[in-house]
Amino acid sequence: MIARLRRRLARSDLWSYNLRNRDRWVAEQARLVRSGARVIDVGAGSAPYRCHFSHCSYKTQDFGGLEDAQLRHGGYDQIDFVCDARSIPSADGAFDVVLCTEVLEHHPEPIAVVREFARILAPGGRLLVTAPLGSGIHQEPHHYYGGYTPFWYRKFLAEAGFHSVTIAANEGSLRHFAQEAVRFVRMTRPGALSMPLTATILWIPVWALLLPFLAVVVPIGAYLLDRFDREQRFTVGYHVTAVRAGKSSAA
Repeated sequence: MIARLRRRLARSDLWSYNLRNRDRWVAEQARLVRSGARVIDVGAGSAPYRCHFSHCSYKTQDFGGLEDAQLRHGGYDQIDFVCDARSIPSADGAFDVVLCTEVLEHHPEPIAVVREFARILAPGGRLLVTAPLGSGIHQEPHHYYGGYTPFWYRKFLAEAGFHSVTIAANEGSLRHFAQEAVRFVRMTRPGALSMPLTATILWIPVWALLLPFLAVVVPIGAYLLDRFDREQRFTVGYHVTAVRAGKSSAA
């Protein structure tokens, strides 16, 4: 049993799961897309998911205003549409799939963006979107919203003309709490804060006592108990799919 638990923990990315889970979800969704489907990755940045859509006609969009260091792979990939996500220069129904990961919080008018997704999707086309429920400020100054709830997706996707909306939490509350516990340890490590020398000396033994609990015990406990969290009210974010109203394009 101990050996099995050790193997599961090794595969689980115990201390960092958000990105891994999102990558896995996108890969799974990409496998469901038919060969030759027309895909646009909105807010693609460095286009980390290009490889998953090699069997498709894959295009990218981004406003192109971030610094290289703010992008996942240190710079922009080839961007086909350099423009505002509210106004993508393509025909109505030009795409079978719209992929948009961790972008909505960075646009000042996310509802308008969702409506644009509906415009450029063919009837029956699929929307694949993720966004955080809660996150620290990042890619500043282009970070405008704290997060998106299931109620946001259901209301505004439906109003934009989508149906069959599915919403899955990226792990539950306990994993989220564990992530923040590890963040606390990292942020308060001796020398990391601008504290007077005396305060730093007093903090070191306290930090050393907290370290194994916050960085090991809490993450392991959260990993084991998170499956029993039925409410998932503090998840890091959601993975969402929706279908554009109209006859299916078999995307």
